[in-house]
Amino acid sequence: MEWIAAMQRAIAYMEAHLMEDINYEDVAKHVHTSSYEFHRAFSFLTGMTANAYIRNRRLSMAGREIVETDARITDIALKYGYETPESFTKAFTRFHGVAPRAARETAAKLALFNPLAIKITVEGGKSMDYRIVQTKALKFIALVRSFRNEIINDEENHEIADFWDECNRNQLLGPIWMLRPDGKRDLYGLCSPTREGADTFDYGIGMPIDGDTAAFDPAKLEKAGFSIWDVKPGTYVVFDCIGENGDCISQTWAKFYQEFLPQMGYEAEEETDYELYYENGRPGLFCELWIPVRKK
Repeated sequence: MEWIAAMQRAIAYMEAHLMEDINYEDVAKHVHTSSYEFHRAFSFLTGMTANAYIRNRRLSMAGREIVETDARITDIALKYGYETPESFTKAFTRFHGVAPRAARETAAKLALFNPLAIKITVEGGKSMDYRIVQTKALKFIALVRSFRNEIINDEENHEIADFWDECNRNQLLGPIWMLRPDGKRDLYGLCSPTREGADTFDYGIGMPIDGDTAAFDPAKLEKAGFSIWDVKPGTYVVFDCIGENGDCISQTWAKFYQEFLPQMGYEAEEETDYELYYENGRPGLFCELWIPVRKK
């Protein structure tokens, strides 16, 4: 999919239906992609979720109506999708920094949130190192959890990081750790491909099953909570995530959508993407990010 054009269509759709009961899933259907992939692309391209965009646009418009009309605040709250004046006042105050009634009575300064326009600019002088890899079919054994689509690129959410912490703290990966020899215990953070109509995605933490993996009893590991994760052969673009924490992963995803896709003649493929954490990685490398792509 041509993501820049798709996001522009998405914004136009949201603007045309701001006063209706819509969310990011409705917008995803309009641009003919899964809610998960749309949510991820939009958030990394714009720095906010589609739901946040809709909410901010409504609150910006509500602010103008508060100060420019004498309509009842209760009616304005209902008009912009809030079931109670209290919930509207809380959201309005958080966004504008002043309560609705105070804004009307004191002519307070309000926050303006204009419609987005996505543009690609060529700045030059910056490099984005990558490599294209053709992979064979891969098989992993992993602990897998489901997460809500809304947590993607949410700086306040740490559910996946907490999942990693839980695995490390409680040594949950011990049963598969012992299947691999020293120096071959790289860990993978596996992210499921999109699923039609799903509002969650799967994320697994695991290791590959290959010639370096000792024989094991699948039923025994399944009973311990592990799953087999298959990945089809495909084309992957690989980026180094350089940094001290997971922020560098989000930054790399943003560059993928903002810089790589618009200029390199590829589009995202709906297959497993993953982070590769080396047991003995080079200094400064947090992980490698492997993203499935295909030529347009």
